[in-house]
Amino acid sequence: MNQSLLTRLFKTIDGDRNAALLKVAYSIIEDEDRRGHTKVAAKLRSILDDKLKKGTRSGAPRTLKPVKEGTFKVPLDRRHQLPLATHIERDHLRHKMVLPPKVAEKLGRIVKEYSGRERLAHFGLQPRKRVLLYGPSGCGKSMAAEKIAWELGLPFYKVRFDSIISSYLGESAANLHSLLESTRNYPCVLLLDEFDIIGKQRDLSANDVGEIHRIVNVLLGLLEEYNGEGILIATTNLEDSLDKALFRRFDDLIEMPKPELAQVREILKMSFSALTLDATVDLKAYAKRLVGLSYAIIVKVAQDAAKEAVITARSSISSADLDKVLKENRLNSHL
Repeated sequence: MNQSLLTRLFKTIDGDRNAALLKVAYSIIEDEDRRGHTKVAAKLRSILDDKLKKGTRSGAPRTLKPVKEGTFKVPLDRRHQLPLATHIERDHLRHKMVLPPKVAEKLGRIVKEYSGRERLAHFGLQPRKRVLLYGPSGCGKSMAAEKIAWELGLPFYKVRFDSIISSYLGESAANLHSLLESTRNYPCVLLLDEFDIIGKQRDLSANDVGEIHRIVNVLLGLLEEYNGEGILIATTNLEDSLDKALFRRFDDLIEMPKPELAQVREILKMSFSALTLDATVDLKAYAKRLVGLSYAIIVKVAQDAAKEAVITARSSISSADLDKVLKENRLNSHL
């Protein structure tokens, strides 16, 4: 590659010394040195060094350190020494979802922004790091959090509220503070599932002897200050019960609605993929009957129908299988 083209290319590079693109650039410089092109190498190195100095003065962020197994230890509650969060291995993360286009776009935006966080920072911008997913039970909120972690390749941790919440004065807030502080410098996705357990409105908590008030106040402060290396995701089925001040602490609020007709059909197809459907099954008709139900219930109906076919030694699912499952689950009356 000629000197003029290399110079132009290097002048377009942004990032710090640990960024992947910068590492490639420095390897090119080393190669030019080995070839005896010392003047070219010196010029290219000067361009990068100047950019890095300017980046430091303008507040460019440090690049995230690679996540190494064993570099993070989940903190324990002080009284019973129980872990405050549970790690879910990547192979166990649920990431195959059928989503409405708008929801898929919003989740994809979180992934894109986090992946491009270094570039955003050079323009004084931050990716979405505090996300609230809300909607009816069984509509994929927790699964969506797992999907984000899977797509980004980040470790996934689920908060254990049975360990966080304590009957002893002040311990719940201390546990919560300990957990969020421990993940501040560790790139991961931290899920606060059923967030309303600790985030309910303070004026609805008169019978909690002030402990919930303390937890919510601590949580408000932690969320306000949170600028960790990873992504914090909270979910709730009861968004109306959340303290209104909490909403302002999130970078994004995403509704996870019940599946519409198009999504119901796709969910059924995905759930039936291991077997075939016989000629008696009108998939569109069954999809219409299941509209209004949650993602979880639709998957259960499909899987139960598939099980019925398998245990009777048939390779295809019949309408009788689906009708039986609907009747057993008393869904016909609902529909």
